[in-house]
Amino acid sequence: MIFETERLLIRKLKLEDLSSFYKLQNNPNVLKYADGEVKSFAENKIELLNLIARYQKADNDFWIYAIVNKTDKQFIGTLALVKEGLDDEIGYRFIEDYWGQGFGLEACKGLLFYCKNRGFKKLIAYVVDENIASKKILEKLNFKIESSAINKDLQLLETKYQIIL
Repeated sequence: MIFETERLLIRKLKLEDLSSFYKLQNNPNVLKYADGEVKSFAENKIELLNLIARYQKADNDFWIYAIVNKTDKQFIGTLALVKEGLDDEIGYRFIEDYWGQGFGLEACKGLLFYCKNRGFKKLIAYVVDENIASKKILEKLNFKIESSAINKDLQLLETKYQIIL
């Protein structure tokens, strides 16, 4: 386990997560404001195996973790901590069934605490401006707007946020 919150466990991905990972990554609504595209089950398996393999790399700077609901031990999403140039970027995705239940705010709060305790100085996050729910989460956590630009892949206005820890 990487860390836990009141309702969530954050842990490394496992091959046993494949069916739920596929449900997450195969939903156009989940990917609406994210880079990436709907892929086949086989393509998702390859992606999951690649993410798992990264855990063993000494110079890994692309950490994607499983978000698990403590109540029923179900995989409900992913939490990212990745290098973006000199910055450390956070991100998350949830299976659509778990939207609107406060899990995004809870997972991000836990990640901020985790990062601060490990000596991170600053975190960034990118949010497409149409993604009102994610914007609200970052604002509640005191992230500040750094800049805005059109996301080249999505062709939508995207805002870069930062927080000093």
